[in-house]
Amino acid sequence: MRSSVNYFLLLIVLVSGQSAGADPLLDDGGWLNSMAFAAHKTNYSGTFVYQDGDGGHVEVSRITHILDAAGEHERLEGLNGVRREVVSSNNQVWLYLGDRKIRIQKRHDARAFPALLPEQINTVKENYSITQLEEDRVAGFHVHTVVFKPKDNLRYTHKMWAHTNSGLLLKAVVLDERNRIIEQYAFTQLSLSNDIDRSWILPKEREPSAPINLSSQNKPISELKTQDWQVDALPTGFKRTMEVCRPMRNRAHPVAQLVFSDGLAGISVFIETIPEGALVNSGLSNKGAIQIFSKVSGNKLITVVGEVPPRTVMQVADSVRYTGQ
Repeated sequence: MRSSVNYFLLLIVLVSGQSAGADPLLDDGGWLNSMAFAAHKTNYSGTFVYQDGDGGHVEVSRITHILDAAGEHERLEGLNGVRREVVSSNNQVWLYLGDRKIRIQKRHDARAFPALLPEQINTVKENYSITQLEEDRVAGFHVHTVVFKPKDNLRYTHKMWAHTNSGLLLKAVVLDERNRIIEQYAFTQLSLSNDIDRSWILPKEREPSAPINLSSQNKPISELKTQDWQVDALPTGFKRTMEVCRPMRNRAHPVAQLVFSDGLAGISVFIETIPEGALVNSGLSNKGAIQIFSKVSGNKLITVVGEVPPRTVMQVADSVRYTGQ
């Protein structure tokens, strides 16, 4: 699934391009691997946009990424609404919300535009058929178009446009089973250069400070344990990548979280104890490509969040069972 800190995007840029003879980029997977690493290995600065399928939610962001002898540095700024900015240098990550500055925990499992592809591209090949389509232009750059079509109906199709030279992802669209756009990202302006302002890069700290998890308070962990829960009906290819039990803001009890990935899409299962007499919201909702389904099982609320179709999150939620003593 995507990072808990939202990456905010606006109107997709319309580009035109004539289809040319396709290069054999996909034969050995080398260029796909370049796509997977490009967001971490390329120096770039630009503005990109996000829009959900019906156009009801549009956000604009500016991103700057630098790789130098000191490591990897990135700055992500939301350009609409209250100030939202994330600045990272290697393992240091700071979040700015309005006038607040908070050091947060870096999530190594999180991927966000333009770093949507995992470094192990072979995992994606197990679950998606990958084909190259037309060449095109995005934000003034020549791109190759690649489609990741799922091998079942339990996940979405992903269409991506990557810069021909660097492999950097410049545009990404998520499509449902009817080929309708449900989420889209794209650069509208981009500079690929080593001549980028570096004044914002975080200085190396002399003494490390403890990171803060925004969703948690310093409360004791209760009896809820991730190893006591089993998910039986995950789509083929989804593997458990993380499990944690932690306190969360506005929750009376800690919440167990199980995270699964098929290499491209993510599914998180949250299990929490319902306080006696509490009213809970259950059912299905969505935000762009993210589907959210909650159901009550005994005194537990099970919530499944995933970049997958509605049927998938409901199937997964119905298969969660307690296996502890």
